[in-house]
Amino acid sequence: MTQITRFRDFWPYYLQEHARPATRAMHYAGTSLVVGIAATAAITGRWWLAAGLPVAGYGFAWVSHMLIERNRPATFRYPLWSLRADFVMLQRFLTGHMRRDLVRAGIRADGTVDPQRRIRG
Repeated sequence: MTQITRFRDFWPYYLQEHARPATRAMHYAGTSLVVGIAATAAITGRWWLAAGLPVAGYGFAWVSHMLIERNRPATFRYPLWSLRADFVMLQRFLTGHMRRDLVRAGIRADGTVDPQRRIRG
């Protein structure tokens, strides 16, 4: 297993680890919930709400990896890049750029990864 040293190299690996649409949908839900909780905490001054951020973000993500993708979350090997990639993925989805990124990463329309393009991170 090679160590990925740049985010731009990590991004296609991350997408391959999130190849199935339902996995990405769960991540979008969790990341959106994190944004909502953080905004609510900041606006209302109820900072105790921030305690729910890890549960909201990681809960949706890890359940999707266990039940849908059936792989180990990239968070365990690349924690900061995975956190960043969660927000990048949501942003790319909301702006309509995910399809292009998925194709570039070798992810097929059926949610599988082209074995010739599989990245071992």
